[in-house]
Amino acid sequence: CEEAMEQILMGLPNIPHSSVPSGKDSSDNPVLKQVGEHPNIRFKPQPHWSIGSRLNIFDFDRASKIAGARFPLYFGAGARLERALINFMLDVHTTEHGYKEVLPPFIVNRRSMTNTGQLPKFEKDLFKLEGWDYFMIPTAEVPVTNIHQDEILDEDVLPINYTAYTPCFRSEAGSYGKDTKGLIRQHQFNKVELVKFTKPETSYDELEILLSHAETILQYLKLPYQVITLCSGDLGFSAAKTYDIEVWMPAQAVYREISSCSNFESFQARRANIRFRGKGKKGTELVHTLNGSGLAVGRTVAAILENNQQADGSVVIPEVLKSYMGKMEVIKP
Repeated sequence: CEEAMEQILMGLPNIPHSSVPSGKDSSDNPVLKQVGEHPNIRFKPQPHWSIGSRLNIFDFDRASKIAGARFPLYFGAGARLERALINFMLDVHTTEHGYKEVLPPFIVNRRSMTNTGQLPKFEKDLFKLEGWDYFMIPTAEVPVTNIHQDEILDEDVLPINYTAYTPCFRSEAGSYGKDTKGLIRQHQFNKVELVKFTKPETSYDELEILLSHAETILQYLKLPYQVITLCSGDLGFSAAKTYDIEVWMPAQAVYREISSCSNFESFQARRANIRFRGKGKKGTELVHTLNGSGLAVGRTVAAILENNQQADGSVVIPEVLKSYMGKMEVIKP
């Protein structure tokens, strides 16, 4: 029957682009490039949760009293650093990169979640409002991509570039015990998102531009990072191609994901019915949608604390953030 067929079709992922390397899982993701020098820390680097606790800028014990495990509670310079980063990221993306700022709803309906590919497959990872068919957003990608659902756009307005700050809410049912210390894998976190609507023939050029815009933030903050291409086995459900940016975390001596930049081609546009009309052409075509984190804010705080830690327990504020921090130069114990 038609309904059963619809369910099967809704469970089919996007088709990987021909340039996506084949592989089984994250161990097969090739590193494209590494940027920046690792900091020369002449003592045993502390993890960000220890640094933050000693500086009294976050308190996970009190957060767990208020809400439970895996929620953040920032104080003082920590709260200010998070806010400074949100403002800095939005300012760079709007003034330098030409994105239009959006402040969308943080709760969306089932159709919006289905359009971007979170539903039906990932319902267990979402926070659903009891008694309502509404969901807390797991990323600004969902409300921002759905701005143009059921619309026919003029070719002239493409590409459309939006940036949005939102909190993000994820139950991530299957990830208990995995990277759950500190600010890395929280049920609630802040993120600045970049979303593009493009013509099909330019979408892969736009993916490279999107990636460079996310990288710019890390370059301004002087944080070392690497870019990887996700192989076919690690690619997300809706994406045709994805680059991950991973920031260096000295305490564990690993690179951690801080941004994911993807081209969904027409996968989301087909579900959301987002089309454009070419000049002098009959009929309409599906747009291509892209998005990327520019960046995940809590993870950026974590990276600053670890990379900029000093022997006396203090943390140096990145130069570009000082004006956002009331001229504060160092967070001291």
